[in-house]
Amino acid sequence: MALSSVKPRLPTGAPLRISQLAERTGVPVHTLKYYLREGVLQPGTPTSRTSADYGEEHVERVRLVRALVEHGGVPVAGVRTIVGALEAPPPSRHELLGTAHCTLAGPGGDEGPGEVVADLLEGLGWRVWADGPFAAALGRAVEAARAAGAPLSEDVLRRYAEAMRAVAEVDLDLALAAGSPAEAMHRVVVGTVMVDPVLLALRRVAQEAASAERA
Repeated sequence: MALSSVKPRLPTGAPLRISQLAERTGVPVHTLKYYLREGVLQPGTPTSRTSADYGEEHVERVRLVRALVEHGGVPVAGVRTIVGALEAPPPSRHELLGTAHCTLAGPGGDEGPGEVVADLLEGLGWRVWADGPFAAALGRAVEAARAAGAPLSEDVLRRYAEAMRAVAEVDLDLALAAGSPAEAMHRVVVGTVMVDPVLLALRRVAQEAASAERA
């Protein structure tokens, strides 16, 4: 009888060679070595001058870096900032959220949020960084949507904002329930990058449900 060609799976927690880390994460060895050189993947435990063992914490880190780079479009310098905050988290969860958001937003312009968004934020009474990258991005998005004919009146923008505030409360509940600042940072980053497509798909499903109920 022919021997099976299926490789046995390593038990969770067993030391991993870099080739096994590549197999577990689906990231090529040369990319893992690049992550190591750039300091976004922590070194393994040396076993010789040219070899090291890796563990589950490396598996999680590689998955995080891959999500940021491939799905979030975050440059390696930004990933380095995020993993630095994971290893030495800011003292408060609010500062932690700001670190994650500013890094994920990338460099912004100096145009500010624009009058429409500035009035919206003031009317809502939200304590936010009005000149920050996300407010500016919101201003650009609103201008582009209106230019394309989207009916974004002040009332519609407020209704959208109030709905997104409820979503944000869920995000923060998950982050604040984390056992440590590092885990909270991980949840914020992964949630921002990987859950945005989920929210977009949920919006489409909810539109279908709402339309069916009104029909």
